[in-house]
This record gives sequence, C-alpha cells and structure tokens, in this order.
Amino acid sequence: MTTRYRVEYALKSHRRDQLIEWIKGLLAVPFVLHSQPTTIQQEHNERLAEVAHDTHQRYAEIFRDVEGLLNDHIEHERSEAAGKSKLRLLVPPVGTFFTRLYLEEAFKYQDKQRFISRRRFVAPSFNDVRLILNSAQLLGLVRTKGLQLVTFDGDVTLYDDGACLAADSPVIPRILRLLRQNIKVAIVTAAGYTEAAKYYERLQGLLDVLHDSTDLTDDQRSGLIVMGGESNYLFQYDSSSPHKLTYVPREKWLLPEMMSWDEEDVKKLLDIAESSLRACVANLSLPVSVLRKDRAVGVYPQIKGQLHREQLEETVLVVQNTVERSEAGSRLPFCAFNGGNDVFIDIGDKSWGVRACQRYFGGIQPARTLHVGDQFLSAGANDFKARLASTTAWIASPAETVQLLDELDDLQHSTAN
Repeated sequence: MTTRYRVEYALKSHRRDQLIEWIKGLLAVPFVLHSQPTTIQQEHNERLAEVAHDTHQRYAEIFRDVEGLLNDHIEHERSEAAGKSKLRLLVPPVGTFFTRLYLEEAFKYQDKQRFISRRRFVAPSFNDVRLILNSAQLLGLVRTKGLQLVTFDGDVTLYDDGACLAADSPVIPRILRLLRQNIKVAIVTAAGYTEAAKYYERLQGLLDVLHDSTDLTDDQRSGLIVMGGESNYLFQYDSSSPHKLTYVPREKWLLPEMMSWDEEDVKKLLDIAESSLRACVANLSLPVSVLRKDRAVGVYPQIKGQLHREQLEETVLVVQNTVERSEAGSRLPFCAFNGGNDVFIDIGDKSWGVRACQRYFGGIQPARTLHVGDQFLSAGANDFKARLASTTAWIASPAETVQLLDELDDLQHSTAN
C-alpha cells in the first residue's frame, strides 16, 4: 500500500528533474487520447498500426514544439533579453543550454530503439525522455562546433558502484576510440586521493590497456587525466610512472577564482560539515564511521548495504542546509552528495572540476565538452553542477555509457559523410 509519506516524498523537488517531468506531462495527453489499451482480439489488426502511427506523429509534434521553446530559450539567454524566456516561465528551474537540442529527430531515433509509440499500457517514462534528451544533446554536439573533451563520472558510469575498471570492460575500447580521435578524456570523480596508487587501483584496467596500446601516439595518451575529489586533485597519464599517472601541481590547473579560496574557510566549512554529520549519525543511529580528509569529510557504513536511501538523503539535506547557512558556506562552493552507500561533503564541485579540465587542455568551450554521469538530481547528486560547465548526458549504468559512446561514434560518422 502506498502511504501518504511515500507519495509526498516522491513528489519532493530534489527527487525530480523538472524539465523531464514537464515533457512527460505533455506526452501523457496523446498517450491517453491515442494509445488506449486494446483488447486481445484487436492486438493484431490494422487498427493497432494506425494508432501507433498517429501516436508517433503526436509525440513528434510535441518534441518539435519543445525544441522550438529550447531554441528560443537559448537565444533569449545569448541576447540577454529582458525578462524570462517562455520556457523558463513554464519550467522555472530550467538551466543553460550550450548547444541546440534536436529533440524531434532524437525522439524518432529512440522510438525505433524503444518502440515508445507502440506501447498501450505504459506511458512515455522518465527514462524514455532522459534518453531522448541524451540523443538530442549528442546531435547538438556533432552538428555545431564538434566535440573536444569528454568527462566521465566513475561509479555507475564507467564501472559498477564500488567496483574497479577491469581490463575486459567494454567501455575501455570506446575511451581509446575517443583518444584516437584526438578527443581529450577526463575522469572527474568524487574519490579524493592524494596518491596515484589509489586511482591506479580503481582504473587499472584502462591504464594498463592504454599503456599497451600500439595505435595511439604519446600526445593522444596524455589526453587522459583524472580529476579527483570533484575538483581538488589532478593526475595525468604518464607511461613512465609505476602507476601510469603523475600528480599535476595545483598551480598548473587551478582556475583564478579557485586561487582565492581561503584555507581557513576550508577548515571551517569541513568542521561545520563534520559536526552536522555526527549529529545525523546520532539522531538516525547510523552504523557508520566518519572520515575526515584535507578537502572532504564524510560517513561510510561499517558493513556495505546497511544504509537506506532515506537515511542517506536525510543526511545529505541536513548537512547541505547547515553548511549553506554558515559564513564559510557562503564564501566557498561545496558539494554534499549521496554516493549510494555513503555521504560526503567536498570542497568545490564538478562544475569547477570540469572547468579546470577545460582550462588544463587549453580552454575548451562548454559547447565542445560532454560530461557523462549518473547523478543529476537537484540535491545529493554530484553530477548536477556539471551542467553549469558543459553539455551533459544522464546515464543509469556502465552499459548505457557504452551505448551512448557507440551512438556518438555513429553520429560522428554520419555527419562526416
């Protein structure tokens, strides 16, 4: 039985992407009007194909109209016009878009893959719209200025949660393909280590395969970097290093704004976050240990799987609210996130991490950067802020990352031809 609490919790804004929900609402109307469930006797008659065709047309028209609103929103922001765009009036939290989104064409592509128009009992879902937006973004990238940098989250994006990137992972040949095309690759992860050995342990499969590859130049290999702790530690591929990575001094990649971050504020912010975490541990009786690092603080379970999603999200929201109201939190950017099995608060966030990677590679533009991650909800999700620095693709598993990169490759070849 669905309780009132569960209904209200599911409607909380931090559990929803407002643009996707709005598009879902638009698609619900033609689903109801044109895709009514049929009886078993009607399943194979001609009427079924007619209904599917009509539904496809209606869905395509909606995506064409939304695409027009998005283009208007982009132009409104570029021209710095007065007032709000029509899209922002309809979806107030909508953010910035760095390229066009070819939504109608993306829908038609995904409809062939997922048969959305042929469904009678299941309306267009969150995942349907999410994947359509991903395809639309890829089309926007390859048809405008071209792609120069791809940044990846780690857990759930390149490998399973808490796992390592093994040499037989299907994502590795796709990453090497990007490097072969002279596209830079950055792994922007929350894992905050100061030693290359720790990252080698997590990324050994990729680093070893990269080291042994014979069809990549040294310049192409050096196009792989790892940004750790969201935006705090940078390592670059180095074949001469025993761990295939070498630490990059902060002065070589820090953004000018990051240089002004006061170390005393860093300490104060982490002190406040740690105090708030310990209060949550006591209040919720969490079976966790507290871990303090030089640029982060967090809690992790003594036995994996002991924490419930609600406990993790409560902790994130409490700590985020507490730090935001502090003086240090008003002066320093930070990221409080639910890692699926732990909660951490980092100095900086992935918007700073992605921007630092762009700067390190010579000033790559947001419109030529793609960030791939699995956490894009508005709170407790550390990929969310990357939307401020680049185009993004929201995936749900390493298998989806592979599919996304293959789709990107197909689009690049079709555009070139």
